[in-house]
Amino acid sequence: MPALIATTASLPAGGGPYRLESLSIGVFLTDQPSHRLTIGSDRARHLPLSRHQGWVLPAGAEGHCAFDAALDLATVSLPTRLLRDAGLEADPSAVAPIIGELDPLLLQMVIQADGFAAGGTLYAETMAQALAAQMARLLRPAEPAAAAIDDRRLRRAVEHIRAHLAEDLSLEGMAAVATMSPSHFARAFKQATGQSPLKFVIGARLETAMALLRTTRLTVAEIAYRVGYNDVPRFTQHFRRRFGMTPGAARQG
Repeated sequence: MPALIATTASLPAGGGPYRLESLSIGVFLTDQPSHRLTIGSDRARHLPLSRHQGWVLPAGAEGHCAFDAALDLATVSLPTRLLRDAGLEADPSAVAPIIGELDPLLLQMVIQADGFAAGGTLYAETMAQALAAQMARLLRPAEPAAAAIDDRRLRRAVEHIRAHLAEDLSLEGMAAVATMSPSHFARAFKQATGQSPLKFVIGARLETAMALLRTTRLTVAEIAYRVGYNDVPRFTQHFRRRFGMTPGAARQG
């Protein structure tokens, strides 16, 4: 199996040119308010990034980066074949850059990736597959229900939900992201997606849990926590109701 390349580095202020052979993810471990970046051109963009923000850049991306303070950075490069094995159909060189907030699960995997080998070869391979599967899931085309949403405020709420599954996703909080009143948001969301905001959140959490069960060795309790459940029996109840099986049975299957 092609291996991912993971590094954690401390860099002095400065920067320089880059060219990425594989789709790559970077996570800043220190605040970088002066960060500047070019991608495929000579035009630098000021892209201030805070600790635990970062970027996803496509295979073949090249340009120049600059930062005025010392930088701690975790990076992962994912070979195309590993992404293909994980189900990515898009060309990794055609992926649109993502800069800023990253998916919480992807973020944690990248931060921990440099230590995967410490768990042994099987563990390293399993976690590499899990990281690639999460990246592939995030890069797949939007689900029909989300893609069909015309109101950009509701699309913004859907993106927020998918990026913060482990957090408390209250109706009031989601409505605030969409800049709507809770009652207006609930009506508009159900009309656009066919589901209430709560059912949509539960579905997104359980689909992510299914992917983790099949691609990682995380315990059921750890997976439940990572998708926003503090109560494992409640997680199991919801999981069985959606998939017709327990989390344990899903993992074995």
